[in-house]
Amino acid sequence: MTDTTKQSGQPSRRSVEVAGGLLDRAQRLQAPAVQKYVASLREKYPDDSPAQIIRRLEKRYLTAVTGSGGAVGATAAVPGVGTMTAMGAMTGETAFFLEASALLALAIAEVHGIPLHDIERRKALVFAVALGEEGVIALGRVVGTRGGALRSLGGSSVPRSALTKLNKSLVSKLSRKYFFRKAPLMLGKLMPAGIGAVIGGVGGRALGRRVVHNAREAFGPPPSAWIIDATVVSDAALPPGYR
Repeated sequence: MTDTTKQSGQPSRRSVEVAGGLLDRAQRLQAPAVQKYVASLREKYPDDSPAQIIRRLEKRYLTAVTGSGGAVGATAAVPGVGTMTAMGAMTGETAFFLEASALLALAIAEVHGIPLHDIERRKALVFAVALGEEGVIALGRVVGTRGGALRSLGGSSVPRSALTKLNKSLVSKLSRKYFFRKAPLMLGKLMPAGIGAVIGGVGGRALGRRVVHNAREAFGPPPSAWIIDATVVSDAALPPGYR
């Protein structure tokens, strides 16, 4: 048993702190870039609907996390580069995966028109998407509804203290869920002669697909048209770039 887990199979306090720190850093880094990121896609594809933009976000995300996983696997196969270097790269890859996942969640929220100016609300959204149904159910208990819990999060009057408590609970659940899920992938990435690169790329994509699935379940169907100044406008009334 490693020092990152307890004998009970639960994550240690240290692993929870590390995961929480990485996730907090992820949402802090990505929050300022979200509006620009979504706006750039809408400008590039002016006739895309919200659903089409979300699919583009998902595709870019999966490409990014797959490339990251394969790159770390390849590190172990380079002559003269040892396991310790690969382990160091893995730490960076984990941070990259979380940052990419945070960007995806916040970007989809932007497409849905969910305002998330408060840091605890952004964290709750990112954590809930990463956890999937379990996270959405926990969030629903706090905001008072399970259906549309993420949409309710943006405009709810839930006390900040309640969200802070929720986020601590979600981080612990995430540490347990993703530590055990990534452990065999980490071992695979350290295999020599390029085998690790294959496992790393496939493993990264598998985890990425899980996050995409979680996001679809958590947000529900995308809006049928773009939202301008909190008003839903039909496609026919929208100029190019807003459809």
